[in-house]
Amino acid sequence: MASPVPSAAAAAAAAVAVAAFSLALYVGLYGGGSSPFKLSWWRRFPRKRPPRRGLVDAVGNTPLIRINSLSDATGCEILGKAEFLNPGGSVKDRVAVKIIEEALESGDLAQGGIVIEGSAGSTAISLATMAPAYGCKCHVVIPDDVAIEKSQILEALGATVERVRPVSITHKDHFVLKYGNRLQGIFMDLLLLQDKNPDIKCFLVDPPGSGLFNKVTRGVMYTREEAEGKRLKNPFDTITEGIGINRLTRNFLLAKLDGAYRGTDKEAVEMSRFLLRNDGLFLGSSSAMNCVGAVRLARELGPGHTIVTILCDSGMRHLSKFYSPHYLSDYGLLPSASGLEFLDS
Repeated sequence: MASPVPSAAAAAAAAVAVAAFSLALYVGLYGGGSSPFKLSWWRRFPRKRPPRRGLVDAVGNTPLIRINSLSDATGCEILGKAEFLNPGGSVKDRVAVKIIEEALESGDLAQGGIVIEGSAGSTAISLATMAPAYGCKCHVVIPDDVAIEKSQILEALGATVERVRPVSITHKDHFVLKYGNRLQGIFMDLLLLQDKNPDIKCFLVDPPGSGLFNKVTRGVMYTREEAEGKRLKNPFDTITEGIGINRLTRNFLLAKLDGAYRGTDKEAVEMSRFLLRNDGLFLGSSSAMNCVGAVRLARELGPGHTIVTILCDSGMRHLSKFYSPHYLSDYGLLPSASGLEFLDS
C-alpha cells in the first residue's frame, strides 16, 4: 500500500479547496443565471479557441457534487470533487498529464518514448491512458499484491506490466526507489490555498500504518504498528490502496495543514457501502476514507460549514479486495452498519 506521494487525503484537501475556490470564482463572474450578459452578446466577440488536444482536453473540469446523505446527517454542505469521471477514472489523470508534458518539454521524453512508472495502481492507469495521446508507450512496475483488476486494466490499455514483491520503502528493491518515481515533486503546494483565501483550512485523514497523522498532530512520524511490532508489508497493514506514507516529501514539508484525522479500514468499508446505498456513489477505498475524514471534520466544526473532499476513483478497480465479501471476511471487515454509527466511537 506504500505510496510515493503524501496521503491522498492531504492532496485531496488541497485540490478540493481549489475546486471550491474556482467554483466561487465562476459564479462571481457569470452570475449563476442572473448575469445581465446574454448569449448573443458573447457571440459578437468570438474568442479564438486553443487547438483541441483530444483525450487530454477531457482531463479536469470534473463536477463538484453534493453528497446528500452526509450533508443531511451533519448539517454541513459536504461536497465531493468527482475525479472518478476523468477519462482514466481517477484524480491521477491530472498528475499523468503534468508528468508527460513536463518530460516532453524538458526533452527527457520524446514521441515514441516509454513512460516508466512505479505505482500502486491508479497513477499507472492514468499514465497508461494518457501516454498514447502523446505518442508514447508505458511500462509499469506494481506490487504483486494490489487488486488484480488494476494490472488487468493496465494490460488492456497496452502497458507493459512488471509485478514485484512488496517490500519496505527503505528497501533497495521497493518499486518507487528502484524505478525513479517522480511524483514526489508534482503535487499541489498547500501554501497556495491560503494565499488565495486565508479562511480556507486543509485537513488530512490517514489510514492504518501511515505516520502523517502523528506528524501533523504531534510533530513526529510515528505509527502504532511500529510500536506494537506489527509492521507488515510496505510497511502498512491496511486494505486501502494508494494512500498513506511513512516519509516526508518536499511539498508536504511546506504544507499548512490545520489538523488530521485517523481512519480505520472498517470505517472506510462501512462508508463506501453507506454512500452506495444512500447516494448511488460507487467509490474506491481512498475516496471512502476521505469521506470518513469529511464527516469527522463536520462533526467537529458543527452545522453550517462547507467541506469539500476528493472522490479519487470509483470502486471499479477495487472489486477483488475492497468490494469482495470473501476478502473482507478473512480480515473481519464485513460491513454491518445501517447508518453512520460506525463513526460514533
